[in-house]
Amino acid sequence: MTARKVLWHGIVLAALALLLYPVVWLVGTSFKPAEEVLSTLSPLGDDPTTDNYAQVFDGVGEFGVWHYFGNSLLVSLGAVVGNVVSCALAAYAFGRLHFRGRGPMFGFMMITIMLPHHVVLIPQYVIFQQLDMVNTFWPLVLPKFLATDAFFVFLMVQFIRTLPRELDEAATLDGCGPAGVFRHVVLPLLRPALITTAIFSFIWSWNDFFSQLIYLNDAERFTLPLALQLFIDQATQSAFGPMFAMSVLALLPIGLFFLAFQRFLVEGVATSGVKG
Repeated sequence: MTARKVLWHGIVLAALALLLYPVVWLVGTSFKPAEEVLSTLSPLGDDPTTDNYAQVFDGVGEFGVWHYFGNSLLVSLGAVVGNVVSCALAAYAFGRLHFRGRGPMFGFMMITIMLPHHVVLIPQYVIFQQLDMVNTFWPLVLPKFLATDAFFVFLMVQFIRTLPRELDEAATLDGCGPAGVFRHVVLPLLRPALITTAIFSFIWSWNDFFSQLIYLNDAERFTLPLALQLFIDQATQSAFGPMFAMSVLALLPIGLFFLAFQRFLVEGVATSGVKG
């Protein structure tokens, strides 16, 4: 191994250690006693303890940690299903079907990607308030079923455009209409893009704090990001140890979800359309 390769590997390992240190510190701090949490930057304290996790499982505010886990899971899975279904249908329409106004509509959709979320926040809040949906999960899930995440629509459109049109023509000769072509030809080959959409939808929804803070008012409907603030607000003295312990627990589903589907992130169109 040449000196240049050794230097390059050393730089990469140093950068990796720098990036992973906050995660290691978070996990280690979750086992520190309360008096050591902010007193040292060392990942592990002098006397590791599991009291922080015990306090988390005893209950956060009025409800147990599993209650907040269930709320987050409900919102995140709803976002995943909504984005996968609606964005796939919208992408198929833009990528394969011919209809009047397709170009301007696709361009208008692309413009929404550059729109800051805060610009449409107040109009959306007014709409959901008039529909009596504030303080429910609907404002967090319902827009996902309307293909409002233009990034995922664009991702799938670009993927669909790489598929040979001969597959559509062959399916049409076999008697398939547009719905049949989508179901039997496009949808199976779209799986890598669908999995990518599902992964990012789950992560973004699970970690979302701002939208949930705006629409959810009662602690009964709080998700994990909102429940974390209870460790600061529920007492005059902040409970940083249990807060870090709950943060570690909140990271576990994201890590497991990513590990289960990471291979699909790099999967391309590996089938020829005649396999099977």
